[in-house]
Order: sequence, then C-alpha cells, then structure tokens
Amino acid sequence: MKLRISNDAAKWYIKELELQQGNALRFFPRYSSGGGLHPGFSLGISVEEPDRPLLKEELEGIIFFVEEQDGWYLSGYDLVVRYLESQDDIEYIYEEDQKNTTSNAG
Repeated sequence: MKLRISNDAAKWYIKELELQQGNALRFFPRYSSGGGLHPGFSLGISVEEPDRPLLKEELEGIIFFVEEQDGWYLSGYDLVVRYLESQDDIEYIYEEDQKNTTSNAG
C-alpha cells in the first residue's frame, strides 16, 4: 500500500485549496452515494495535521497523508493521485498493490 502523488496534482491542490508551505492534506474514506474503491464510500480530503499517518508523501512543501484508522479503505491497493490538465481536475487511481499479489505457479 502506497500513496503516490504527481507534482502537478500537488500544485493543483495548493492552488485550489490555497495551501501554504507546511500545510498537510489528509485523504480519508467518507460515506457517499457514489462509488469509489468500495461501494457506498468515496475519497474525501481535509486540510489538517497528521496524527498517526499510515501513508505519507511530501511534495511542494505539503504533506499528503492517510491516517492509520483509514488504512482499511486502501488495503491491497496503492492510491495514485494525478492531475488531468484537460479537465483541470484530479483523478484518483487505485492500483493493486503488487506486494499483495500472490502467484500459485508451481
């Protein structure tokens, strides 16, 4: 399980949320009628300081993180966050965690 954020995505968050050097942005699961990785949940964001980060990446002076209690949402997956220039928006991609992929070749 990893958190991977593109530099362009980090810059988009800084612009849209008016983030300052040293701010932190949390990714967390929230109830939703839409679907994300799990039915009934989608990914939310909040500008707040990390308490017990499970995943953390610093880009452009901003700390992006997922708290330990939210790890269940990404279990078995990497979260890839990238900027879509054509839509001036963010895209969340859930890639299977290659460490958790097992082979029964024998």
